[in-house]
Amino acid sequence: MRFFISGAAALNQDIAEWFNAAGILILEGYGLTETSAGAFVNHPDEYKMGTVGPALPGSEVKLGEGDEVLIRGPHVMDGYHNLPEETAKTLTDDGWLRTGDKGSIDAEGFLTITGRIKDLFKTSGGKYIAPSAIESKFKAVCPYASQFMVFGNERNYCVALVTLDPDAMEGWAEENGMTGTSYEDLVKSDKVHDLVAGYVDDLNSRLNRWETIKRWELLDHDLTVESGELTPSMKVKRNVVESNYQDRIDALYA
Repeated sequence: MRFFISGAAALNQDIAEWFNAAGILILEGYGLTETSAGAFVNHPDEYKMGTVGPALPGSEVKLGEGDEVLIRGPHVMDGYHNLPEETAKTLTDDGWLRTGDKGSIDAEGFLTITGRIKDLFKTSGGKYIAPSAIESKFKAVCPYASQFMVFGNERNYCVALVTLDPDAMEGWAEENGMTGTSYEDLVKSDKVHDLVAGYVDDLNSRLNRWETIKRWELLDHDLTVESGELTPSMKVKRNVVESNYQDRIDALYA
């Protein structure tokens, strides 16, 4: 085994460096369904941790409005099947794919993804926040996390709703003298609250002051596809979650 390739979500740089120190090289890549999967990838002989590498040979990349990553090449789709309006929103007339991701490109062509264009929100203090980047960092530091959802649009600080992985928490319970305790009772316990608080503090130490999570709430259940809060591919529907838990989010600002 010479190396691994990581994709689908951001790889925490500290984790990548830890494995690299142990002699295990993890190369990060990036792509979309609309680019026939992979579009960027680091190489075993030329890589930069924290980036998703250069564009694949034969393709082009540039930054558009708001630093949106635009891709053009033979791997980019012709369009969405029977959806001309959606196709027109996603593809420019000259063939550039609007990825919806915000990024930066260094002098050597290595791309760094810095957030989602649609996900960005602005606090009442005028600071732009990329919640998906904060959420990924929390999942990287907390091995028990299932979902970590950050809110704060037009508010004066950021808050979060947290759910834990029931299977991971079952193992934690066995190791901490709470075998057989239901998930609902576990997340209500002081031990688990203190556990999560420690990971939130760890997260905050890695963030800019205006990004830090001032208050948070641990939900007594995980999000599901059946509730409409997750897509079939397990992505969070942020607007649905915000609507379903608006009262709890508001309470975090009380």
